[in-house]
Amino acid sequence: MTYVPNLYRLYREKAIPHLKATLGYKNVMQVPRIEKIVVSRGVGGAVSDKKLLEQAVQELALITGQKPVVTLSRKDVAGFKLRKRMPIGVKVTLRGARMYEFMERLIHIALPRTRDFRGLSPTGFDGRGNYTLGVREQLIFPEIDIDKVYKIAGMDITFVTTARSDREAYELLKALGMPFREEEPSKKKS
Repeated sequence: MTYVPNLYRLYREKAIPHLKATLGYKNVMQVPRIEKIVVSRGVGGAVSDKKLLEQAVQELALITGQKPVVTLSRKDVAGFKLRKRMPIGVKVTLRGARMYEFMERLIHIALPRTRDFRGLSPTGFDGRGNYTLGVREQLIFPEIDIDKVYKIAGMDITFVTTARSDREAYELLKALGMPFREEEPSKKKS
């Protein structure tokens, strides 16, 4: 028997029937799903301190279980002493089982450890069914050892879905257990 992540099982058994009923889909293939999760972190200080970039790579690898890609600047910016093709960030794209495992750890372990956490803002949708949330410090993930942290930094986590509107994406993520605050996203983008 092959391994199936708990969150994927929840999606198949509970979320799909719920979304079919709530959003009025006639076919299972119409139900939105999560395509990928992108975890990215800007390391602007890497221009002057290379240790920041190395730490960001190690921490993202620990958090996601996958080796991050170093992102490079696209153009020169004299004000930031930045040259074209200098390393300024790291990112990881998660798909499949790793994606569901990361999302489950985020929902059940990391977010509850956030200081003064009252739920996620439902305004992080982009109008095309994708949701982005910002995490202020990497210490909410239990994989990070506080004693080895060189500098506290945040990251962006983007959920890319097949939903066609913000409402569909909101319902999908809510059905998967995302702890949103009790206000719905604005209807103007739907």
